Amino acid sequence: MPEGSTKFKNQNILIEDRSKINVTGVEQVESFNDNTIILKTIRGGMIIKGEDLNVDKLNLDDGNVKITGTISGINYVDKELSHKGNIIGKIFK
Repeated sequence: MPEGSTKFKNQNILIEDRSKINVTGVEQVESFNDNTIILKTIRGGMIIKGEDLNVDKLNLDDGNVKITGTISGINYVDKELSHKGNIIGKIFK
């Protein structure tokens, strides 16, 4: 498979009790801290907000991320915007 091509077809999000979240189709973790995790996925950017957030498991080969903490919201960034440059720059613009 050529480098740069996406091998994932689907993106799924499973939230359990607002304290655990599993995301598939993840290409990259742009940034993370206790309150915000920014992901680049096959469908565009994703911003997960909450408290005491922690990336428990990250496997970019499979495109899976498991996050724990108190999840208060998920926002999406349009795929075209997220592929034109850094997602973080688009968010804080």
